[in-house]
Amino acid sequence: MAVAMASCGSISGVYANLKAIEKIPISSSVLFRGSFGLDPVQRICLVPKRLAFSESTIIPKASSTAAVEDGSSQDTAVPTPKVIIDLDSDPEATVVEVTFGDRLGALLDTMSALKNLGLNVVKANVYLDSSGKHNKLCITHASTGRKVEDPELLEAIRLTVINNLMEFHPESSSQLAMGEAFGAFQPTQKLDVDIATHIHVYDDGPERSLLCVDAADRPGLIVDLVKIITEINIDVISGEFDTEGLLAKAKFHVSYKNKALIKPLQQVLANSLRYYLRRPTTEESSF
Repeated sequence: MAVAMASCGSISGVYANLKAIEKIPISSSVLFRGSFGLDPVQRICLVPKRLAFSESTIIPKASSTAAVEDGSSQDTAVPTPKVIIDLDSDPEATVVEVTFGDRLGALLDTMSALKNLGLNVVKANVYLDSSGKHNKLCITHASTGRKVEDPELLEAIRLTVINNLMEFHPESSSQLAMGEAFGAFQPTQKLDVDIATHIHVYDDGPERSLLCVDAADRPGLIVDLVKIITEINIDVISGEFDTEGLLAKAKFHVSYKNKALIKPLQQVLANSLRYYLRRPTTEESSF
């Protein structure tokens, strides 16, 4: 699906004023092509909430007793929150999976917030494993019934989920990059950008390659990654974007003119992403 994208401003601008792209007919299997359109777009205003507490508010702490769904409690450390946005597993819907140990409820407020973005949750289920409770939502555009593929709207979904997570589970902000600016608790750790950044490109058949990116999380990261990839005329076919605490992990299937990336182009892509991710505040005017 060819998707037009508006050019991106600063990282803070992306977070404060994410834009939903106009819906256009499916013409190919490519999600994001290596060019940017300038068509008018509908603006999505996503204003994060800084959490505030009165003196009487009970604030959960990392080592305190945490309430669970059945009303009981147990002593446990704050688990690592995870938000996964998956474009691969379901051909009809975008899958969003949220995990925060066993502390999550039914995410009704999150589903309501997603509806305000013009989206429908067409299916929701919960499963348990050793890592906790996993809430999985299948999301489509309310107007078209199609899966969400636009990177700016995907980023709006991600930030909406994280914002609701920090609002209803304030202790999660100590484990999230967004918690530094908008959470009740500052992150207990800081990631070294150079150490956290890992980029690899693998062959994945004759028609596509697999790009894997690990980086320190920050608002607007999905949009930034797709912009860098498409600016060097590489197409994004599908992908998955995971937020695991302070770390973001992305996997994109990419191609160049419907072919897998040759080694020199793989190197160009990796170098471009590495340079940007390790120096996110570099101004173009400084060159």
